Amino acid sequence: MSVKLNEKYLSGFVSEIEVKKISHLTEAAYSLVKSGEGEGSDFLGWVDLPVNYDKEEFARIKDAAAKIQKNCDVFVVIGIGGSYLGARAAIEYVKSPLYNNLAKDTPEIYFAGNTISSSALADVLRLCEGKDVCVNVISKSGTTTEPAVTFRIFRELLEKKYGEEGARERIFVTTDRARGKLKEFSTEKGYETFVVPDDIGGRYSVLTAVGLLPIAVAGIDIDAMMKGAADAREKYSVNCWKSNECLRYAALRNIMYNKGKSMEILVSYEPSVQMFCEWWKQLYGESEGKDNKALYPSSVIFSTDLHSLGQYIQEGQRTMFETVIDFKKSVDTVVISDDPNNIDGLNFLSGKELHDVNRMAMTGTLFAHNDGGVANVVIEVEDRSEYSFGYLVYFFELACAVSGYMLGVNPFDQPGVEAYKKNMYALLGKPGYEEHKAELEARMN
Repeated sequence: MSVKLNEKYLSGFVSEIEVKKISHLTEAAYSLVKSGEGEGSDFLGWVDLPVNYDKEEFARIKDAAAKIQKNCDVFVVIGIGGSYLGARAAIEYVKSPLYNNLAKDTPEIYFAGNTISSSALADVLRLCEGKDVCVNVISKSGTTTEPAVTFRIFRELLEKKYGEEGARERIFVTTDRARGKLKEFSTEKGYETFVVPDDIGGRYSVLTAVGLLPIAVAGIDIDAMMKGAADAREKYSVNCWKSNECLRYAALRNIMYNKGKSMEILVSYEPSVQMFCEWWKQLYGESEGKDNKALYPSSVIFSTDLHSLGQYIQEGQRTMFETVIDFKKSVDTVVISDDPNNIDGLNFLSGKELHDVNRMAMTGTLFAHNDGGVANVVIEVEDRSEYSFGYLVYFFELACAVSGYMLGVNPFDQPGVEAYKKNMYALLGKPGYEEHKAELEARMN
């Protein structure tokens, strides 16, 4: 088993009786996911994706990744939100946050189109100078401002450098199967395209071509990743609040919320998991944050953040609980040496593996935060492998869907995201927004 729920550090905060009392809601929510009878059921394609994914496209992803690895020094992934977070999370989780510094047989990978900052884009453009470049633009519509503007700039760069024919071999598009501006343009230009499935929303799409192409370019085993997700799907296929740990996690979150907690902090003691935390925050924030409801998803990397936010968590307002990802094994082994002079007074650590010290810091913190009145859910993970990444992704996706239905919201829409876009388009003078622009300008004055 790659993932295990440890409820030891919930003792005194949540009782088994409380979990049982809401078990009818937990199992009813799970039934809505599995039956497809709940709100947003058009976006449940991720549920069986690990076993019924498009095998032909999967093979094309591998072939395209090999081509990209051969033809470029720099691979630029253009997308925002779910169109880039999952892939970046996977690369840093399995490889390293320093992947670009350590990569030898695979291209450097940079993510762009997730901001409108001119400085951020200029930095990526500078990194491409004097190097061979390939691009993967990811957008269902092709008209989302951030990636669309960035793709326009990179397309011009590639066409100037390689000519239109050469650029065609270096541009890969992940978009709608049959419609949308980007799909039409890609067909016209002859770019190789991959599919953003109609029945899978962006934040649930990491195990589709959206995430898998960049992940494969990094030299990561996507077969093992899908195997992990498939095994998780099988493991969590029983609708039982007692034995299904994914359902228990969803139930525990809702119990905490009903007890007045307003924030869940995802904790890891591995810096490689920071971008996974960012993916998790989008998954839960965008799925549940509706109708003035839901836990606010936050994250920290310990022990680093123990020296900044640790004081607040220990003794601040009791409005939060922590979910800790505990990796049993480390990717690397570092042994602390002995200092004959014991200058730093740390010879009691001599001969110990740093990973073991890290886990003792985790255990000490769990006890301290418990004593300070902070409940902790611990999710034990075997290692930081492709397999465990796929397994953990499926665990959190399923728990999110169940938790959202328990909360009484549609976990698959995001109506609030459109508010800023409407205002931005109006202020920038997009055709069709003239009346709204006048309203906003009046408010500005």
